Amino acid sequence: MPSRRRLMKAGLAAAAFAATNVSAQTAHETASRSSASGELPHKLTIISIRQEDGRETMGVKTAVGVLDVVAATKLLGLSAPLTLEELLINAAYAEVNILVETALKAPNAKAAFLDESKIKFGRLFTRPGKIVCLGLNYREHIEETSQKLPPQPILFNKYNNSLAPHMATVQLPPRDVCYKFDYETELVVVIGRKASNVSIDDALSYVAGYAVGNDFTSRDLQLERAGGQWMVGKTLDGFAPIGPYFVSADQIDPNNLNLETRVNGEVRQSSNTAKLIFNPQRIIAHASRLFALEPGDIVFTGTPSGVIAGYPKEKQTWLKAGDKIESTIQGLGTLSFVLA
Repeated sequence: MPSRRRLMKAGLAAAAFAATNVSAQTAHETASRSSASGELPHKLTIISIRQEDGRETMGVKTAVGVLDVVAATKLLGLSAPLTLEELLINAAYAEVNILVETALKAPNAKAAFLDESKIKFGRLFTRPGKIVCLGLNYREHIEETSQKLPPQPILFNKYNNSLAPHMATVQLPPRDVCYKFDYETELVVVIGRKASNVSIDDALSYVAGYAVGNDFTSRDLQLERAGGQWMVGKTLDGFAPIGPYFVSADQIDPNNLNLETRVNGEVRQSSNTAKLIFNPQRIIAHASRLFALEPGDIVFTGTPSGVIAGYPKEKQTWLKAGDKIESTIQGLGTLSFVLA
């Protein structure tokens, strides 16, 4: 016959299991309401963690460290999206908020908090539906490259093979393929709600957040070889590093951000997004008239002056293996990668 102590232990375990299930169910129901209402993330800063098994999963930056979402869901028995793209597509912000709040209070979740300096970064984005890019979007950049002021945004694309993480090593192609490599620090806009034929005034309400990106470019492929093709020059493997953070839109004014590029510590670009010809809201409104922007789509907004292609030809020293490129945008951190 079971002892009283055994019965009490079984009862407590059952209660704990039931409480966990109720919490998980509550999170799921709240997230479903968030998705239906088109809610956007609030006060979230997210990174991507490359796990030991190769998976690239989500981490949430907190005051006590980065919460490894995979570890936290296992320790707490709660459900949550494991990647940023799942979070955006499913609008499961309530699930993540509940997970973070619970982890911060639960003693058994301490192991899920990581020291950011010891994290191996993964790609923030691995399979966005669209990577939309803008060319010639700062007046001084247009002038340095002897181009004409565009009457409307110049759009082109990159593909998912070009995506690379913070702290990546970007492998350069052989010289007979291309060799005129150039940096382009850019504000990246991340779409959070389906945007189709939206107005300029409403456009930012479709943005989930922002990140630092580098539209790394082969100028010879873009402008010279094979007749000059923008897409070919800009979408080689690893030519779109993004990171280190996704920062939710409620924390950022995209129209007044300082940005800077450094090569081996030397400042090469220094500007502010206030100088954009077509600001993020105008870009979104224009693009959404042509095709729908979906949650998880990303938009590179263009680069300021200071690129190597804008130097006099006798001073054009192209990037090479061993160079370290750092792209900083106010409030979004510093994206760093090296060439090999």
